[in-house]
Amino acid sequence: MDFFKKLDEAMRFDPGHRGLLENAPANPVAELEESLKSVTGAVILTGFPVRLGLHNFAGETDGPLGAANLAFALESVGVPVWVLTDEEAYWIVNAALTERGCRCRPLMLPRYETDEFIAQQLDALKPSHVLTIERPGKALDGHYHNMRGGIIDPMFVDASSIIDSARQRGIATISIGDGGNEMGMGSLRTTIEKYVPHGENICAQEVSDIALISGVSNWWGWGVSAVLSRLHAKDLLPSDEVEVSMLQKMLQAGSVDGCTKKSEETVDNLTMDVHLGVLAKVRAALDQ
Repeated sequence: MDFFKKLDEAMRFDPGHRGLLENAPANPVAELEESLKSVTGAVILTGFPVRLGLHNFAGETDGPLGAANLAFALESVGVPVWVLTDEEAYWIVNAALTERGCRCRPLMLPRYETDEFIAQQLDALKPSHVLTIERPGKALDGHYHNMRGGIIDPMFVDASSIIDSARQRGIATISIGDGGNEMGMGSLRTTIEKYVPHGENICAQEVSDIALISGVSNWWGWGVSAVLSRLHAKDLLPSDEVEVSMLQKMLQAGSVDGCTKKSEETVDNLTMDVHLGVLAKVRAALDQ
């Protein structure tokens, strides 16, 4: 089995059985590698909110870990990186980036005139790529939804324009998700609507050039790092110890598990042993 197939197999481990992975086509790993050959600057968008009370929200542990690994790998091969998130996830993302050893720090999305801010940033930074990871996508009804179909619009900043803004400027877009309600997953609409619970309501309308899916979105932080490792003959994957340490720092910054809503060393209600088992498979794919 070649690298592309082994990496796709590692990403498709589906302990949550949400219906997407078992029915979707293979991840376009070869296309991803071809796209990353031309990356000269990258904007990364992440941050998925969790409701902890009537007016109390926190950023979940899925997303920032993957974003930090993406940023580290790209910076390590000489690519400038800018990470966007909003107030609820800002210090969580900052903790992950800092602990991973990234040079970049997050930029906070403004709550008002967000579309103008995004356009200005893309014009000023001139990235070749925009990557979104575990960021809510806007459904066809104009609202954002959680996996149960609930509307979550008031919980975070509407940044859905970033995909179209990037496309208008000839910027490649890569989006990562695990359930179909994440930004950029519109290219998988047929599968999401048919097989994912509440799929007709929650499926994101934005369509990215490359949509990547996995059992947990964070895992594609390793997956993209593995592809860059292969392209540049460098080991860009984190150690188990670094991955655990990042999660611990995020929890100290206020993050919670998106499924349990608890401040504990889990992501999507999976222990770190489960996640590190997937990381071991990514390493094996790269070493084969």
